[in-house]
Amino acid sequence: MGKSSEIKLIGTDASHFASRVKFVLNLKSIEYEYIVENLACKSELLLTLNPVYQRVPVLVHANNPPILESLVIIEYLDEMYPDVHPILPSDPLDRANNRFWASYIDNMFIPLFEDLRKTLDKEGNDVVKKQISERTQLLEEAFVKLSKGKAYFGGDDAGYLDIVLGCFLGWVKFVEIYNQLKVIDEVRTPKLQEWANRIWSHEALKDVIPGNETLMNFYMMLQVHKPPRVI
Repeated sequence: MGKSSEIKLIGTDASHFASRVKFVLNLKSIEYEYIVENLACKSELLLTLNPVYQRVPVLVHANNPPILESLVIIEYLDEMYPDVHPILPSDPLDRANNRFWASYIDNMFIPLFEDLRKTLDKEGNDVVKKQISERTQLLEEAFVKLSKGKAYFGGDDAGYLDIVLGCFLGWVKFVEIYNQLKVIDEVRTPKLQEWANRIWSHEALKDVIPGNETLMNFYMMLQVHKPPRVI
C-alpha cells in the first residue's frame, strides 16, 4: 500500500462527485494533495488521466494507474484502508442494498436536477418538481429501512450512502433557493431532514460541501457551455 502523502485528487469544488472522495479521505484521515480542475477549459493533465470521460474526480495513488469515477474511488479507498472508518457494510446483503440505492441516487434522483435546469416551460418544470418530490420520498423510506433506527444510512456514523447522497446536499439547497422548491423537509421527509442536519454538521464534511457562491459560479458556467435547449 502506498503512503497517504502519495495520493492526489483532481476535482473541482462544485462537483459533488469530487466532494464524495474528499469526504472519504477525511473520514479515513488520509492526507492528500488536491488539484483544482477548470472544467470550462480542461487541462492536459485531466485529458491524459481520464481520456474516456474527461471529467472529475480522478484519484492518483503513487505510481499506479489513475482511479476514475467517484463510486469506484470510494470502494478503492475502502479496500486500501480497511482499518480506519469502514465505508461499506460488512454484510454482503447490506453492501448489495447500499450499491442499489447508490445507483438509484446517481441515475434516478440526481439527474432530475439537471432536467430541472434544462426545462424552461412551467408545465414541464412542474412535472420535474413532482418527480423530485416522489423520489425524495423513496429515499426517506430507504433511510428508515437501511439506518435501522440509527443516525445515518451507515448506522452510528457516516457510511457509503451518507457519502453518496450527503455530498449532493449543497446542490439540493441551491435548487431549493432558486426554484421555489422544498426537496427535503420535516413534514414529508422528517427522518431525511434529521439526517441532513446531522450530515451538514459532520466534522469530516466541514469545508467539503461547496457554498452557494461556488455553486452559482459553476451554474453560470453550465449555462454558457451547456445551455438549456429552447426548442
